[in-house]
Amino acid sequence: MDMYQRIADDVVLEEGARVFAFVNLYGCRIGAGSKVGSFVEIQKGARIGANCKVSSHSFICEGVTIEDEVFVGHNVNFINDKYPRSANADGSLQTEEDWSCVPTTVKRRASIGTGSTILCGVTIGEGAIVGAGSVVTKDVPAGTVVAGVPARVIRQLEPGE
Repeated sequence: MDMYQRIADDVVLEEGARVFAFVNLYGCRIGAGSKVGSFVEIQKGARIGANCKVSSHSFICEGVTIEDEVFVGHNVNFINDKYPRSANADGSLQTEEDWSCVPTTVKRRASIGTGSTILCGVTIGEGAIVGAGSVVTKDVPAGTVVAGVPARVIRQLEPGE
């Protein structure tokens, strides 16, 4: 392991997966041929498919499944908790038993633009494109372009586009 990477022993790196410096990976799976850029964290239980590109400064949390051939732009952040809190009502610090992980799925060949935030519980459809800086709060239909805060459908992609 490179001194500039923190890749836990429980990480599965499939054949040809490339991970650059200053990453933090634990309990996740990175598919064959995928590339993970610098300053990325991928948490336990997250799955990255084959031939994906995860750009620098992105955060992929527990509960996220990214299928094959997905592009994740720079500084994309996923969220896995609908109502995050630091402490319980009695003031005690919350632990894993105090919240529920809400899964998110990014389908094959989708692209997520730089600076986007993906809320939990959504599915980004096959081949969809999320415009830079968008906040995705609900499912994105396959083959569409969405953008904005909150993200809204801009147009339908043409076949092969």
